[in-house]
Amino acid sequence: MTALVGRSSDLHHLQAFLAATNAATNAATNAATNAATNAATNAATNAATGTGTSATGGTLLVTGDPGVGKTALLTAVADTADRLVIRLPGAQYEAEVGFAGLNRALLPLLGHFGDLGGAHERALRVALGLSDGAMPEPLLLSSAVTLLLRRAGALLVIDDLQWIDRASAQVLGFVARRLGGSRAAMLAAYRTGVPGFFDRSGLPEHEVRPLDAGASAELLAARFPALDPEARDRVLATAQGNPLALLELPRSVRDVPRLPPVLPLGKRLQQLYADRIAALPPETRHTLLLAALDGDAGLAVLAAAVGGDRLLDDLEPAERDGLVRVDGDTRQVVFQHPLIRSAVVTVSTAAARRRAHSTLATAFGDDVERRAWHLGEAATGPDEAVAALLERAAQQMLRHGDLQAMVATLTRAADLSPSAAERSRRLAEAAYVGAEALGEARSAADLLAQARKAAGEENATTHYASAAALVMLDSGTPVDVVHAFVLRALESADGPPESAQWTIALLAFFGGRAEMWRPVDGATDPELRLALDTFADPVRTGVAALPRLEAALDVALRDPSHDTVLNVAGCAMFVDRIGVLRGRLTRLAGEGAPARQRLVALMDLAVDAFHRGAWEEQAGLTAGGLTVCAAPGTQFFRFYFWYHEALLHAVHGRHDEAAAVAERMTDWAAAHGAGLAATMARHALVLAAYGREDFDAAYRHACAISPPGTLASHVPIALWVAFDLIYAALRTGRRHDAEAHVRALREAGVAALSPRLAILTAACEALVADDDTLFERVLALPTVEQWPFDVARVRLAYGERLRRSREAVEARLQLEAARAAFRKLGAAPWAERAEAELRAAGQATRTAAGARGAEALTPQELQIARMAAAGMTNKQIAERLFLSPRTVGGHLYQIFPKLGITKRAALRDAIGEA
Repeated sequence: MTALVGRSSDLHHLQAFLAATNAATNAATNAATNAATNAATNAATNAATGTGTSATGGTLLVTGDPGVGKTALLTAVADTADRLVIRLPGAQYEAEVGFAGLNRALLPLLGHFGDLGGAHERALRVALGLSDGAMPEPLLLSSAVTLLLRRAGALLVIDDLQWIDRASAQVLGFVARRLGGSRAAMLAAYRTGVPGFFDRSGLPEHEVRPLDAGASAELLAARFPALDPEARDRVLATAQGNPLALLELPRSVRDVPRLPPVLPLGKRLQQLYADRIAALPPETRHTLLLAALDGDAGLAVLAAAVGGDRLLDDLEPAERDGLVRVDGDTRQVVFQHPLIRSAVVTVSTAAARRRAHSTLATAFGDDVERRAWHLGEAATGPDEAVAALLERAAQQMLRHGDLQAMVATLTRAADLSPSAAERSRRLAEAAYVGAEALGEARSAADLLAQARKAAGEENATTHYASAAALVMLDSGTPVDVVHAFVLRALESADGPPESAQWTIALLAFFGGRAEMWRPVDGATDPELRLALDTFADPVRTGVAALPRLEAALDVALRDPSHDTVLNVAGCAMFVDRIGVLRGRLTRLAGEGAPARQRLVALMDLAVDAFHRGAWEEQAGLTAGGLTVCAAPGTQFFRFYFWYHEALLHAVHGRHDEAAAVAERMTDWAAAHGAGLAATMARHALVLAAYGREDFDAAYRHACAISPPGTLASHVPIALWVAFDLIYAALRTGRRHDAEAHVRALREAGVAALSPRLAILTAACEALVADDDTLFERVLALPTVEQWPFDVARVRLAYGERLRRSREAVEARLQLEAARAAFRKLGAAPWAERAEAELRAAGQATRTAAGARGAEALTPQELQIARMAAAGMTNKQIAERLFLSPRTVGGHLYQIFPKLGITKRAALRDAIGEA
């Protein structure tokens, strides 16, 4: 392996990752040689539901700027790997070709397909176009690929991950999270800042940074020892540690005294390649353009395109200049760097590109999809024959499940349609089926507007716009872009039609900004009007709408319409009335309802469960929601259930886990323009900070949701953190801010919104007042037993006040009640704080506390707790009790909150002599 200058640390990191996967070699070998493959099959299938091995153990992503050396690092590691290596280079110009990447990745394993047998083998063959048949379910196909790689123990090395086509990226994203615990591994590189279809969230990453000054000088001196000092200094200053620039820029100073003016590095390198390409013979440039426009055009296709045996002769000048190489194994032309491929296309003329596309269309012969795509790119005006062929190809792509390629192809067919009616039909179908793939050439709103203008079908356009909006969200299109798309598609003199106003309201809720609600301010639909008053901004309009909400709840209990139930339940969320519809929502959350209706029901039920302290129920609802969100078309809504994961981690004292999920939500929110997700992440961070007793952090996170003295407009979660903000402000010496926020609650009449908010608002008044009897009034309010976590926190605050006032007996009464409630809930951090306050109030720690905690455990839980307290590992306990280690871990997950602890080391004290 050739030494890479300045990359010893990067190499060590990548090689350590690869070495770590060897720890599973024996297990992988046993699974591969086992005559009964059920265990391996189950492992791959279970991974789909999150019950498999480590989510990230077998995957590492390498990121960095263009030319920084990612490819060289991947090559160096792959060349020394002690296992089967499959190399998959991403190609920018095949990103619209469905399953192009997966085809390349799996062809080396084609001979092993038969080892899988049954549904898995058929799924692979159909997806890769090797057999006819209906496109397999995504889960089946992804499981088949996972199983194939795990059994082969292969290292899949992906370069330019950002250019992998959408269909392949979805499968590979699934696989990436299921390779842990096996010899199989995935090592993938992508360009920083370049969007792609692969979901990188939660996967470990290693950033390759530019070389430092010493390494840059060493590399330049080694490769260009004769470079004069002035030129060397200019190259070093311009390259800024980018290895590719250090190797390429000296070419530009051989014949000129100075380097070109400073430009963005990517453009400079591309220009350097463009200069080299321009110096090649015309026939070489033409052949390179053919190869660049279709990454899968092998030597046979290229030879047919150039019309003879001169292909290798045409490529020779480019090979000599180090721009490309001919791979004898794959029989393809390989560009030495993606920038070269991009430059080849950039320097060509439009006419040359059209001629090249036309040539490739002829060379592909019976390949309908490739031939149609190239003919579409070659066309200069309307052509129904080409449009019809493109539509035929689009339907094939739809059967393959590749929406992005289908939409791009159908859109091009619409562009080439001479008939206005055909153009409108194709545009509308493209927007409806896969609007997420539109935007490279024009916005989806433009397409729908043109379709409406051509056909005059206002109602159809409304339908397409609303449906396309949800598809766009799921594809990763930012919320504000989707919001603008819907408004633009539906714009009219009187505002958007009522049938689309719910879509706009939904997008405004996700966006989390007041201005996004304005287009529906004048809505007259009674259910939507109620939602705007109780759900969008309940602080300002909720109290007046309560009589209408009570009437709507009564109707929803008797109305058979699922939509009515879900709409009214949403209206009830921020005024704590969801419980009225709990039975109807529970039935809707079952297996029989459509996915999106199930999701909304699960969302509402999870909120209700959290506030009433039913946290085990909330955990089940959250898991169910994430399972539903694994299906295409619903993945956007994952953030809502991440939120509940983060809340549960926070209240149970798993601070690091809460922070990790909140960070994932924040990153996701930034990428998707979803202000709601960022606000929800802040809510979880408020509670996590409380658990750590970091009240300054809790104050900052609460203020980020709504500043002190203000209840932010159209941010209803501000109601849920008001108590936290005021308490944290007082604990950090910000009394003025606390008093200002209490005034805001009082002036807004928040107490009238719900009994729970009445309790919390009164508690906030008590916190800033000197009159302790206000706490007694709070605790005498009706329904206090319905909100155990909120009321226990009020008791804790009251007990703290009494202890500081040296009223020890009264303090202990409140603190004991709070501690008991927190222990029952499993709110370990708050239980520990109540315990500490009790000790400070003069109550000795009771040695029987562990015995009382042990009484809450089932016999099996107690047995597991005893073994864990004795120092046995999960594996040892599992062997003794004939369980799986995962089952033991699940029991401990339930045991810790019941005992009011967060660490395994605390088990012995928690169960005492039990």
